Amino acid sequence: MRIYVHIGPDAATATRLQQVMDAGRDAMLAQGVLFSRAPGARNHTRLFMAVTDPDNVDVLRYNREFVSAAAQEALQEDVARQLLQEAQGTDARALILSAHQLGNSLVSRTELQRLKDMLTPISDDIRIVAHLDDPARLLVQRYGAQLLEGRNRALDLELACLGPDYRSTALATRPDSDPAKGQIMDVQGASFWLDFKALQTEWESVFGAGSVSFHSIAADSLYAPEVTQDIAAAFGIDALPPAEADKAPRPPSAAWLTRCRLFNDAVLRLLNKQDVRIPRPLWRKFLAELKVPGAGIKPGALHAVSQHFAADIAQLCAQHPGLDPAHMAPDAPLDPWQEAGPTRGFRATQYLMAFRPRIDAATAEETQAPAPEPKPEPQDIKLPDNLDQFLSPAARTLLPPEAKLNFIKLQASPFAPHNRIGRVNEELPAPPYTPADTRPIPDGSTGRVIVACMKNEAPYILEWIAYHRAIGFDNFLIYTNDCEDGTQHILTHLQSLGIVQHRDNSKWRGKSPQQHALDKALKEPIVQNAAWVAHLDVDEFINIRCGNGTVDDLLNHVPDATHIAMTWRLFGHGDVTTLQDRLVIEQFDACAPKYCPKPHTVWGFKTFFRNTGAYGKLSCHRPNKLQPGFEASVKWVNGSGVDMTDAFIKNGWRSSQRSIGYDLVQLNHYALRSLDSFLVKRQRGRALHVDRTIGLNYWVRMDWNDNRDVTIQRNIPRVRAAVADLLADPVLADLHARGLAWHQARAETLRNTPEFADLAQQALQVKLTETERVAYSLTLDMET
Repeated sequence: MRIYVHIGPDAATATRLQQVMDAGRDAMLAQGVLFSRAPGARNHTRLFMAVTDPDNVDVLRYNREFVSAAAQEALQEDVARQLLQEAQGTDARALILSAHQLGNSLVSRTELQRLKDMLTPISDDIRIVAHLDDPARLLVQRYGAQLLEGRNRALDLELACLGPDYRSTALATRPDSDPAKGQIMDVQGASFWLDFKALQTEWESVFGAGSVSFHSIAADSLYAPEVTQDIAAAFGIDALPPAEADKAPRPPSAAWLTRCRLFNDAVLRLLNKQDVRIPRPLWRKFLAELKVPGAGIKPGALHAVSQHFAADIAQLCAQHPGLDPAHMAPDAPLDPWQEAGPTRGFRATQYLMAFRPRIDAATAEETQAPAPEPKPEPQDIKLPDNLDQFLSPAARTLLPPEAKLNFIKLQASPFAPHNRIGRVNEELPAPPYTPADTRPIPDGSTGRVIVACMKNEAPYILEWIAYHRAIGFDNFLIYTNDCEDGTQHILTHLQSLGIVQHRDNSKWRGKSPQQHALDKALKEPIVQNAAWVAHLDVDEFINIRCGNGTVDDLLNHVPDATHIAMTWRLFGHGDVTTLQDRLVIEQFDACAPKYCPKPHTVWGFKTFFRNTGAYGKLSCHRPNKLQPGFEASVKWVNGSGVDMTDAFIKNGWRSSQRSIGYDLVQLNHYALRSLDSFLVKRQRGRALHVDRTIGLNYWVRMDWNDNRDVTIQRNIPRVRAAVADLLADPVLADLHARGLAWHQARAETLRNTPEFADLAQQALQVKLTETERVAYSLTLDMET
């Protein structure tokens, strides 16, 4: 097998090539050429991150939490294993890997050697492919990308490097990485790779003489259908189907780029002086808000760069048949580059001051501390003498003065909870849904997939699996860690029956077992080949409230949606104290009101999304890290089918007063179930925030009992039938019974333990109205 490693180095050209190869996967494979999926859907960034030197921390490694040596080592092992498995699972004659970061961000021969060592077990026939253009044109594109990641140095940085050894001089401009302070080597440093002759020398020193081939593509054909001819020639492909025509991205205005640079400089100075946190997505959002129209930077103004490398490029064109001198010709010379004015009296520090409240809020969230708000001391709070007559008996004794003050404020506040929204009548029983028809899955697809993480959930697994299969899900990928109740054995047996895929996550690393599992899930074929994906917990049930209650009915109502935000409806314990072998959806129907903006957890959502590759990371509530080029193809809708793309395309994990909607679908969240279940959950800990406990505060904000919603119970007949089918398997029935017995015994033990007995007694005394619960929740420190 021959391995082609496409190293960019130009991001725009590499992205277009990857787009075309992704669309032509089947045609390529029919010719014996495999475009890899293992290190990434298109741009193989995981391969790049796996081979960088430990101190060469770039934006990707920082954002994806592969900064530590241990995390990167685990990534290296994972990428190497998956690449080898992928290669051994095919009889293809060639394998293509592509990441523009390989060309523009790998700086040392140790990194190149690490890449070679990773690929050699597959094949020692490795060819390096790069697509080049005039260096001035590439510099303009790279400069804009660096500015959006925080660069604060102008183009005179590269101009000052033009000398006998451009590469070494440019590498010397790279600062030591300190991502928390905004200092990242490949962002702040000069574009060293513009020295194409040195680029070839470095790569061939590791991969061998003649291993590197340079190619070029005419600018006017890059986004045209005929680009496939150039791609086929570069990678030894006989033919590719015509690519879809695309529009070349419009260059950013020179004035906006100046604004970005000046603002970045102000941000970097702030980060160096104060302990603040500015997440990269928020930083980029700030830069987007500075945008102004105008002409872009003209490459001809950087003719000094083109002229400096002209002799080398002529020599390379003679050496590489794929490098066309006409394509490499520079733009006509213009007056030497000078930085454009930022226009309109722009002052970076004024914008930074305007953005400061959002920075402070982000800092508070990043450090898991509440946003700074002045709070009155209890002795300074003056409450009306007759307030108690408006409070329930429990609230009179339970609520501290701050909570009672919140109760007063809520009365005339837009945050006061109520149930007066939506079209669905939730309290009256309706006829049961009919069994859903079997839906064929196209060849090569895994259909609709749920990814889940579980720990000690044995009594609840069969109902949850049966329910979601009954409404139209096809496959499940479930991770477990450190289980004591037999959860792992139930899932392993379900895997043997072909119902789920089970993975052991006991050796998780990082901040949480859940995020570790989600990172690994993106590399699984069951997820990569899915049509739609949702990440759910076993206490969450997708309640489709239209048609026959199936996924098909939901998707028919929102045919052009790519992402559906399913907002939580929190269900309380409903006076159920003991753990029973009954359906969760049957036992619990007391819930939160539909309109409840506070506390923030009530309107959290999970996302059901079309698997288009639009996002590069799967997080607890949603996919994150929007990939370049997908902005126009993403459409987010809420649970009523209303478009909410503008507000949520980049971030956000909870609904707002503008985006809330439950008419088509909601996510029934049974976070407590019975009191016994809560005690066992409290003793077990949490999957996402492992450093936080589940105590009385958790019960206060999750135990909503003032409203009733029975809409999900229309599913009970078909779920009972599906559970009965599962329990017909004697092994599964025995494992389920053992798991239930374990939980019942554990709950009895906890009830007889003083700490948990006190917690149970306190929980049962918290009989608050919905407004009192909101007032108390806003007062408590919810994360202790």
